[in-house]
Amino acid sequence: MAPVGAVPSGDGVLDTGPVPTNPPRSQWREVWSQFIHHKGAVAAGIIFILIVLGVFVGPLIWPESATFIDIRARNQGPSLAHPFGTDQLGRDMLARMMFGGQTSVLVGIVAMLLGLVLGSAIGVLAGYFRRLDGPLMRLTDLFLALPLLPLLLVMVMLFRDGLAAAFGPETGIFILMVTAIGVTSWMPTARIVRGDVLALKEREFVLAARSIGTSNFKLIARHILPNVISPIVVSATLGIANAIITESALSFLGLGFPPDFPTWGRLLFDAVDYMQQNPERVILPGLAISLTVLSVNYLGDGLRDALDPRIRGR
Repeated sequence: MAPVGAVPSGDGVLDTGPVPTNPPRSQWREVWSQFIHHKGAVAAGIIFILIVLGVFVGPLIWPESATFIDIRARNQGPSLAHPFGTDQLGRDMLARMMFGGQTSVLVGIVAMLLGLVLGSAIGVLAGYFRRLDGPLMRLTDLFLALPLLPLLLVMVMLFRDGLAAAFGPETGIFILMVTAIGVTSWMPTARIVRGDVLALKEREFVLAARSIGTSNFKLIARHILPNVISPIVVSATLGIANAIITESALSFLGLGFPPDFPTWGRLLFDAVDYMQQNPERVILPGLAISLTVLSVNYLGDGLRDALDPRIRGR
């Protein structure tokens, strides 16, 4: 018996109608589908979002001020009034943790953007223009060979007072930190982008665009850059983690922001003398730095796997 709805065709073969097909999914839907299967990256993304919301939205909700001094409440342990305790001047540590987190995260993001722009520009120029490849890669090798922490210390010592006098203590130190970290962290991005550009410029669609007279600028903007977004995004996530660690290290050495403008690294520096009396003052900023860096690194791993077509196609 013929199935219901079947119509005999002219050659005697039953025609049951068009075969239903699933519409093709876009590339970004494929990337998202691959990303959500990476449980570690999803959990890391949720943790990072919670940290960012905590440090930027938390001060709007928490009633205590990060700068209010109450000498009678100094060096207290965790309590209902002060869940993270207080410091040597009686300031609420939870409020200072949130305020310091804003600075640390902002330094990480802005320094990452600066390093990303420098690295991407140098990588594209080195990969696309053969005559620039040698000099730019030797410059990259030179920066990679430099001891970065001593170099950062020298930069901070040389320019801190001048920038603080020109822009104010907080703004000047922020500009110095972002610039110092950004100009010493672009090298991995430059190498990755250069390798991808070297492969892309020999592809058929680039050769076809060049054959019809497309300018180099349009080739780079329309055909090269959109195809190197994947490694740039992964480098961005790892760059945030590296910038936060670097800023925390400089602040822990006492060369970062002033005491009244806390960051997580500065809170660690201030808590060293009170480690025996109030160990939570060391544990909590260290835990915040660790969670932020680990979540960003796991997020980068998930994005790398999701954006890699060889892994996505498995």
